[in-house]
This record gives sequence, C-alpha cells and structure tokens, in this order.
Amino acid sequence: MADKFKNKYRTSSHRKPDWYYSAEALYYLTIVTQNRDCNLGKIVNSDGRIFMQLSDFGKIIEHEWIKSFEIRKELFLHQYVIMPNHIHTIVEIYHENRDDLYGKTQCLNIDVETHGRVSLPPNVTPNATNSDTSIELIDPQLLSIKRNPPKRLPKSISSFIAGFKSAVNTKIDDFIDEHQLGIPKYNRKNHYFQPNYHDHIVRNDWEYLNIANYIINNPNNWHRDKLNSRM
Repeated sequence: MADKFKNKYRTSSHRKPDWYYSAEALYYLTIVTQNRDCNLGKIVNSDGRIFMQLSDFGKIIEHEWIKSFEIRKELFLHQYVIMPNHIHTIVEIYHENRDDLYGKTQCLNIDVETHGRVSLPPNVTPNATNSDTSIELIDPQLLSIKRNPPKRLPKSISSFIAGFKSAVNTKIDDFIDEHQLGIPKYNRKNHYFQPNYHDHIVRNDWEYLNIANYIINNPNNWHRDKLNSRM
C-alpha cells in the first residue's frame, strides 16, 4: 500500500534486489505528485470521449518529459500517460553497440489499434509460463517492498528520474515567478513530485501488452484509480 512519511503520501519502491538499473531493459514507471495533488490537469468527458486535459503545470511536465528523451541517447519512450496527479510510462534503456549488459530486451513492434488497446504482433504468442500478469500486479499501491540502498548509476533509471524532477522544479518555479502566483515554490525540501517512485522491470511480451493497455486506458478508469484522492 502507499505509505505516509511525515504525514505525506509516498509511493513504495519495488526495486529489484541486485539489479543494475542502467541495464538494458523495459521499465514500467509511475511518478506521483507530492501529496497526490491533482494539479497536472483533469479528466474530461466530451461527447463520450474521455481524455486528460492538461493544466499549465501539466503542459510544463509534458514538455520536460519529452525533452528528457531527446537529450538521452540511451533512453527510449514507449507508452506514457499524464494523469491528474501521476505519470505512468514504459521506457527502455538501450545502449547501442553494447552487448555485455545483463537484461537486454528487444523492443516490440507494437501496433496500437483504434479502440485503444495494444495487441500482440501476428508472429508473437504469449509465454504461457509467464503470462500470469494482471492489472493488479502493475498497480503501484498493491505491493510494498523495502527499498534497496540507492545506487544512482550514470545513464540509469534513477539518474533519469532525478534529472527530470530537477528540471520540473526549475521550470515550474520560473512559471510561478513569471505569473506571480501566490503559492510556495519548489526546492530540495519541497518537491513537486514525491521523492520516491514506482518501478517494475517488464518481464515478457505478454506483460508489456498488459501494462501498455493499462496505461492507454488509464483516463477511462480514473473514477476507480487508487491514486484518485477523490475516491
């Protein structure tokens, strides 16, 4: 379950013991705003179409999010969704011309259908021995594993997240100054996002599809999302 520290929500870590988070793999990540504040935007239902309408802060976050992948050659963005108070995403670390890293994963040729689901390519079949993944498994609040000592390796997931969060703090502070907003600014003691984050190493094709579908359909399921503070 999500923990509270000093009366603030934080997302429990799911870091895999002894796994080097700069290794080539697909990673499912969830980043949550401080105190689960829904300041990234709102879910809108317009003529039966449900989608996320970004706030000014949400637009800043999306710009910095996309920029993060433009400046990091080893990082590739697969799926992502910005929700009112969190980001879900699948990202891939791939080091070109490196074949000595443990956990190398091939990028799937995913075809997103018009009805909003990701399907297996015709030549790929699920691995029956590893296809027990359910939506519950990828809910960041259902598991609670003690955090490993942080190892912020170069070109790693933790370095990427730290850089992204730092850029967000700076850009939002600039926005607060520019528009003379009467709200506290963000710094090392007052983070925009929770200092922790959820991570999960994608184990196989079937799990990838399950997680990708979960991300794509997240706006449709906001009314029952456990990160929805209005529930």
